[in-house]
This record gives sequence, structure tokens and C-alpha cells, in this order.
Amino acid sequence: MDYVLSNAAVSRGFTAYLGSAFGISTSEWRFIVSGLPNGFNEIDPIAVIVVLAVTFVICYSTRESSKVNMVLTALHIAFIVFVIVMGFSKGDVKNLTRPDNPENPSGFFPFGVSGVFNGAAMVYLSYIGYDAVSTMAEEVKDPVKDIPMGISGSVAIVIVLYCLMAISMSMLLPYDLIDAEAPYSAAFSKSEGWEWVTRVVGIGASFGILTSLIVAMLGQARYMCVIGRSRVVPIWFAKVHPKTSTPVNASAFLGIFTAVLALFTDLNVLLNLVSIGTLFVFYMVANAVIFRRYVTVGYTEPWPTLSFLCLFSITSILFTLVWQLAPSGPPKWFILGASTVTAIAIVQIFHCVVPQARIPEFWGVPLMPWTPCVSIFLNIFLLGSLDAPSYIRFGFFSGLVVLVYVFYSVHASYDAEGDGSLDFKDVESLERINRVLS
Repeated sequence: MDYVLSNAAVSRGFTAYLGSAFGISTSEWRFIVSGLPNGFNEIDPIAVIVVLAVTFVICYSTRESSKVNMVLTALHIAFIVFVIVMGFSKGDVKNLTRPDNPENPSGFFPFGVSGVFNGAAMVYLSYIGYDAVSTMAEEVKDPVKDIPMGISGSVAIVIVLYCLMAISMSMLLPYDLIDAEAPYSAAFSKSEGWEWVTRVVGIGASFGILTSLIVAMLGQARYMCVIGRSRVVPIWFAKVHPKTSTPVNASAFLGIFTAVLALFTDLNVLLNLVSIGTLFVFYMVANAVIFRRYVTVGYTEPWPTLSFLCLFSITSILFTLVWQLAPSGPPKWFILGASTVTAIAIVQIFHCVVPQARIPEFWGVPLMPWTPCVSIFLNIFLLGSLDAPSYIRFGFFSGLVVLVYVFYSVHASYDAEGDGSLDFKDVESLERINRVLS
């Protein structure tokens, strides 16, 4: 669901940037259906066309998809460099601290520390694509070596480019003049003699969105394929086309699902859903990394690790609730300080008392358990920055998934294991991906 929602959001953004490339307002490419509720009443046919086109490409061939992605990525990087150079050459450093409207908050942190974390929670979806690299473990020559290098290398490069892009954008315009849907195109369109840059930015951003869609839609289909092998969803999703060697059923189903959501769901609704989903998934992954490192089923007792994870999460939740809800003053800072000391003590005690059950041979998360614990805390803290409707929608989707799991998945996977249809190759394939992920 997280991938589907993020791809729907990205495809909606494609419409805005494509419109700026041709000098056409986004409203001219979308139309309103009055009978639908706000947030779900703006129909976007361009987003649907883009999603279906990408779906066709990834169904056709992984190799061809990679070639298309490499070409688009090269164009996208050229666009990024162009925007950074233009932003730093044309921008004004004063815009980093001065709003256009004097009545709005000013300074480098106009909304304080809470504003920084609210922003971090919203842009968290930008980091959803890196784990998609791990879904290609069966399709690369040396996954143990190539997958970690691909993930860590791309994260490092993109963080640098992302920060430079953000700085250039903030230098081009004061924060209260930045357009939410197509910020870079709009920034240049407001300056005389720079309208041509708007077209270039629109085209470049469109290429970037296409690369993002291709990678993410490749990843989501392979996730569904592996889940289908375990029978948690119908095995129909695990079918691989004999000629193209792609999970065609999973690709087509999720592509159509993405297109339906992109057709009518507003960008802000999608962004909030993706943010809370991504934060929750990363929170669960951080917990799973600790559990896999310290627990071997049948050989080590799981309760010390589970107790530690529960205590640390509870402490992080307490810190977040006090930060968000308590009025400023000495009692608040005392509780925050006590929670911090408690969390550090819990991690240190666990580190000293519970030995690691396995040490990865080639690649593993360093500084265990501190690194995943920092991830757990940050994910919980950022979850506290999201609004109530996001939790309601997330609760609905999570409840729906739990019902499917309880009434279908548990029984289907258990029956498959019992009658032998969940064969060794399926289990071996799942374990191979698990080894790479951990």
C-alpha cells in the first residue's frame, strides 16, 4: 500500500510539472466532480496515462526497464545540476531568513524546531525508494555485494543533491512564495526573462518523476511476487511470465490500483498517507533488524529482546507525547531529560547483557543496537508530527490488511506448508532476500 500510494502521489506531481513545461495550468488538465468529497474530487487523467505506460514498460522487460531508467536518470541528473547552478547564481541568501510577507514568521527556522520535524515527516516519503533496490536481489549477479553498495551509495548521493536542491529553492524565493505543487517551475516563472527556464525545469522534473515511478513500480511488483510465493496473498501474484521473466500479474494489478488512486485522490491526502506508512514501515524494519540479530529461533530466548524493544518504544512514545502536548516549562524539560536518560540506559543495559545471536558475514548494520534504536526513536518522533486524519486513514488500511491476513493469509500459507506446495525453492528464495535485507 505504501508503494501504491507514493506512486499515485508522484504521478499526480507529474501532471503539474508537465503543465509547466508546456505553459499550461494544472487546472486545465484536471476537472472537478462536484459529487465527490474534497480531496477526492479532482480528476487527473494525465496521471493515469503515465502510470499505465510505466506499468506496460515494467511488464515488458526488466532489462528494457533498466535501460529506460538509465537514460531518464542521466537526463534527470543533468536537470538537477542545472537547477542547483541556476538557484545559486540567481538566488539571494537573504531569502533563507526573510519572508515576503513581514507578518509571517522570519529567520532560518521560521517555525522553530517543531517546524523542522513536521517538514521531515512530510518529506520522509523521499526515502521510500531505496529499499526497492533490495527487491532486485534475485536479478543481480552478486546480491550480497551489489545490493548494499547500491542502497548506501544512492542514499549518500541523493542526500547531497536533495540538500543542494532545497537550498537553491530557498534562495530563489522566500518560503511563503514557494508553490507547493511545482516549486521550481513556479520560482522561475515569476522572474522576467527567465520563463524559458520554467520549461526546462518542467521537462527535467517530468523525467525525474518517470525514473522514480519506474524504480518504485518495479519494487512494488517484486514485493507482491515474493509475498505471493509465501501464499500470504494468492499465488496468482507470484506468476512470472515465461518470455519476459517479469512478475506480470503483480505488475499489472498494482499498476491499475495505482492508476485508480492517482485518478481522483488529492496530492496532500496521498502525501500524508505515504508519510505515516513509510515511517511505520521503517519503524518496524528497525525493530526487525534488532530481533534478527539477537534472536535465533530454537536457540535463543526471544523475550529479552522483545522486552527491550517494547520498553524502548514506550519510552520514545512518552518523549514524543510530552514534546507535542505538554506546555513549555521546567516540568516538560525534566520529563524529556528523564526520558532521554532512561532510553540510553535501556539500550546500554541490553547491549551489555544480551549477546548477538548472529553476525552477518558480508554486510550488517554497524553499531548494534544503537543505530536501529536511533531509527526507532526518530520514526516514532516524526509520527507524532502528523495530523489526526492521517492516522484515521492509516488505521482503516491497516485494519483492512489485518482482516485479510487473519481470514485468508494465515490459513493459505499454513495449508501450503502442510500439503507441500510451499516448496523448498520458495523458502530458499525468501531466505536469500532476507539475508540481503538484514
